[in-house]
Amino acid sequence: MSSRIPLEVARVLRLGRPPEIWFKPALSVVAAVAPPNLTLVVLDRLDLAMYTMAGSLCALYAHNRPYAARARTLAWVLLGMLGGLAAALLAASLTGNAVVLVTVGAVLAAVQKVLCDATRIGPPGNVILTFVSSAALFVPQTLAEIPGHLALGAAAGAWAWLVGMAPGLLRPHGPERRATTAALRATAAYAESVREHTRAHAEHDHTDSANAATALAAARQALLGAGRATDARRALGRLLDRAEIALAAPADADPDLLRAWARDLRGTGPVLLVDDLTLLRGEPAPRDPLWARVRPLGRLAVRTALGCAFAGYASLALGVGRPYWALVTAASLYQASLTLTWGRGVQRVVGNLLGVLLFAALVPLAHTGGLALVLCCAALNFGAEALIGRNYWLGSVCVTPMALLITEFAGFQDPGRLIGERVLDTIVGALVGLLAALAVPDRPRARVVRSGRGTPRTLAGAEHREVPHPNQRTQSDTTEGVRP
Repeated sequence: MSSRIPLEVARVLRLGRPPEIWFKPALSVVAAVAPPNLTLVVLDRLDLAMYTMAGSLCALYAHNRPYAARARTLAWVLLGMLGGLAAALLAASLTGNAVVLVTVGAVLAAVQKVLCDATRIGPPGNVILTFVSSAALFVPQTLAEIPGHLALGAAAGAWAWLVGMAPGLLRPHGPERRATTAALRATAAYAESVREHTRAHAEHDHTDSANAATALAAARQALLGAGRATDARRALGRLLDRAEIALAAPADADPDLLRAWARDLRGTGPVLLVDDLTLLRGEPAPRDPLWARVRPLGRLAVRTALGCAFAGYASLALGVGRPYWALVTAASLYQASLTLTWGRGVQRVVGNLLGVLLFAALVPLAHTGGLALVLCCAALNFGAEALIGRNYWLGSVCVTPMALLITEFAGFQDPGRLIGERVLDTIVGALVGLLAALAVPDRPRARVVRSGRGTPRTLAGAEHREVPHPNQRTQSDTTEGVRP
């Protein structure tokens, strides 16, 4: 057992390939965050940056969704962000009792986790919402100030919505084209692996088959969410028909042709029109109403609420002045299974510990003035989004100093105390969060899946997982984007 632990840790920390459009969310979040914060620097009101950041961070969401779906998603994310912020500010204005505030934060975290999972909002999921609402709970507030602070968040959120939608002016079908490209490439890889193993009289690796099926389903979902059918989208649908044929009969498929079609989708040129095979498509399954998707997540809500609450209480008992860090750490852990939750805990701790070292190196520069502080945060925002697709812990190396610097918008603080509190809260939050996951396990479920040889088999206790939306990523970055 002892020899397996280092191997498991190494597997969890292994770096993956960067996403194809890693630069897009990285640039978008900088474009959304920097202008409002620079405006506050000019006005000498950087103490209000927490409220503008609440709206600006909505730019982290929905980067691979078609623009019609993205417009709706970003609007709902902004409403959810402002709703959580309003509840937190109201609680902060009514009481200064830290235990009560931690309890309110834990309840908000559970609601945010359940709604994000039920709506399948995609990365970065509930973590950003929980970070904003939890931090706002411990900011001195009066009832009269709340409308103005929410207005700042709404204004910054409207700017973030424009930033998120702006690329559609140049490449209106970009997300659907990228999803179709990924499906064609994955299917080509599967067809090629089948041919090679057939020649070698060996059994092929069924991972390629699963990857191709997932990419195809994600591309279909992208087309369904793109709004009205256009000639370009109909042409993309025909290419997906051909990919489905190749998936069904890989030995007869031409991988080179599939890759050639994928290359043709780059840029903004017309989509290649292949023969119409519409009859091959099945009708899309109707989506369950929201209440039906929320109901099975009761245990997840209890686990999140307990983990966040007891992490915050433990942090208070240890004398930490910012218990919301422990609360957010616990909220960030919960994944589709206990194994993935444990892995996320390892990634979180490693990334945060390295991140406080980076914070210590940046403090002398950030403390030279408000402008330097804002520019450092913008650079860390870019680094977090650029790196987190490789692995969660790598992005956390940039997220941790950014979250620490955000606390200094209202005034510079003692770096040693900030570092000590952040390290303590990270460890407390991770340990208590994992204990909550053990105390409230998932209810075992049975579902039928298809084995590698095409025969059905039942998995007891398997976590239900839908095919991810194209803006979802792999296990190593399930909650992508800035992760405070």
